[in-house]
Amino acid sequence: MPILNVKVAAVRSQALSKAIASLLQDLTARVLRKDPAVTAIAIDFVAPEDWYAGGRSLAEQRKSSVYFDIKVTDETNTKDEKAEFIREAFSGLAALLGNLHEESYIHVHDVRAAAYGYGGVTQEARYHQRG
Repeated sequence: MPILNVKVAAVRSQALSKAIASLLQDLTARVLRKDPAVTAIAIDFVAPEDWYAGGRSLAEQRKSSVYFDIKVTDETNTKDEKAEFIREAFSGLAALLGNLHEESYIHVHDVRAAAYGYGGVTQEARYHQRG
């Protein structure tokens, strides 16, 4: 049910993509209690010379960075869970990427159940079907 859109300023590799996906899949399941079977993760790589922070490219700064957002159904996670998710994701990505720029962002979107779904069915409809 959640979708994670991940942008990474680093040299692309299949091994790095798998490590990032594994880290985020685990955190999403463990911290946010989301079903891994319906979690989707899309990863895009941006060349460090094309990613700027503080007016300088990350290549110049010899740093990596990440921006990702995750969409979850509103009212399914607490503030503390979201804070823990952001903290652990930043820490885990720093360990994977090395020299992670502080200007790396993680955004948890709380999306209304009637405006969000998968397989052509909203989360609101799924809630009522479980009834």
